[in-house]
Amino acid sequence: MTQFRTLAAVALGCGLIGFAGFAAWAKHGESQRFAAIPPALLGESVAQIERGRYVAAMADCAACHTVPGKPEYAGGYSLQTPFGSIQASNITQDPETGIGSWSLEQFDKAVRHGIGRHGYLYPAMPYPAYAKMSDADITDLWAYIKTVEPVHQTVVENQLPFPYNQRFLLAGWNLLFFKDQPFTPQAGVSAQVNRGDYLVNGPGHCAACHTGKNLLGGDLAGALHGGTLQGWHAPDLTPNPHVGLGKWASDDLVRYLKTGSNHQAAASGPMLEAVENSTQHLTDADLYAIAAYLQQLPASAEQPGPAIAADDPQMVTGKRVVESQCEACHRRDGHGVRNMIPALRDNAQVNARDAASLINIVLRGAEGPVTAGNPTGAGMPRFDWKMADEDIAAALTYIRNSWGNSAARVSAADVSRARTALGAEAWLMR
Repeated sequence: MTQFRTLAAVALGCGLIGFAGFAAWAKHGESQRFAAIPPALLGESVAQIERGRYVAAMADCAACHTVPGKPEYAGGYSLQTPFGSIQASNITQDPETGIGSWSLEQFDKAVRHGIGRHGYLYPAMPYPAYAKMSDADITDLWAYIKTVEPVHQTVVENQLPFPYNQRFLLAGWNLLFFKDQPFTPQAGVSAQVNRGDYLVNGPGHCAACHTGKNLLGGDLAGALHGGTLQGWHAPDLTPNPHVGLGKWASDDLVRYLKTGSNHQAAASGPMLEAVENSTQHLTDADLYAIAAYLQQLPASAEQPGPAIAADDPQMVTGKRVVESQCEACHRRDGHGVRNMIPALRDNAQVNARDAASLINIVLRGAEGPVTAGNPTGAGMPRFDWKMADEDIAAALTYIRNSWGNSAARVSAADVSRARTALGAEAWLMR
C-alpha cells in the first residue's frame, strides 16, 4: 500500500508537470510535432507491402497484437505491467474496432509519437523506440498493415486502476522520459554497426526488456544492462563476460536469434515470442548487424564474486537435488546437449544478478523454441508440483556456483514469492 501511495503521488506530480509540458509542447503546433511523410514515399506496390511485412517482423508487432491461436493482429493480448493490465489493441483493418478508418498520418502519430485515438498511449507500446524508425519504414509498415484482414473485435485496452487509467498523466511521463527524435547514425563506426544500432534501439526495442526501469517505468542508466519484468530477467546484452555476451561470438548470437538456441542458451518466455515472431525472420545481414552493434558496446561493470563453497549446507543439498532431477538432460558436467539443451557451465544467464528467469523456468517449465532453423526444440518440464521451495532454491544456488559459475544464492523465500506471483502449483507433498 505504501508503494502504491508513492506511485500515485509521483504519477500525480507527473500529471501536473504534464500539463505545463503539454502546453509548451503544443505551442510548436501539430505540423511541427508530426512532420508530414514525404510524398515520394507514398504509393503502394507489392514490393512495398513485402517490405512492410519485413518491418512488422523487425518491430515484433505480432508478439503483442496477436493472441496465439486467434486472428492475426486482432489484439487482446494482456500485457502485465507493475501498474496493472493493458490489453494490446486491435490493429486490423476493421473500421469500427480496429484501425481501418485511420490515415497514414494517424498511424504514424500513434507508432512514432505515442498518441492514438484515445489520447496518449501507454509506453507498454514501445513508441519511445519506434520514434527512431525512418519515414520509409513507417510508410512500408502502413502499406502492409492495410492488407491485414479486418477482424471485428472490441478490446478494452486500458484496464489499469486509478490513477494510472488517466491518460493525461502520460504527458508528464513523456516530458520526463520520451525523446521524440529520429535515429541519428553514429560517426566513426561502420554502416553495419549503425544498422545494428537502428535495429536494436529502433524497431527492435530491445531496451524495453533489457534495460532496468524506475518506479514510473522509465529507463534507468545502464542501457541494455539487463532488466526484470513479469517474472523474467532479460539478461545483460553488453560484452560483459560474466553476465553478458562477452563469451559469445557473432555466430553464436546470430544462431540464437535465428533458431532460438545455441550451445549456451535457449529462448524462453518473452524472448521465445520475440524469436518466433521477429528475429527468425530477419536476414542474416541484419542479424550480423545486431551482433556487431552489441559487441562494440562498453561492457557493463558487474564483476563476479567468489563462488559459494561446495561444503555450504545449501550447496550440499543442491548437489543432491541436481544429481537426481537435472543431470539426465543437462548432464553431470553441466554441458547440456549442443543447440538443444543449454549448457549450465560458465553460463552468463545462470550468473545473472537476478535469478527470476531460472526460478520461473524451474517452477513452470518452458516450451522449446520452434523455428524454421530449429523445428524440434526441446522443452523443460515444470517442477512446481514436484519440488519444495527449499529444494528448488538449493538446486539453483548449486547451479549458480558450480562449473565456473558464481552468483548470489537463491532463497526458499525467493522461490515462494515467485510461486505465488506466477500462479504456479503448490508442491504436491505440502
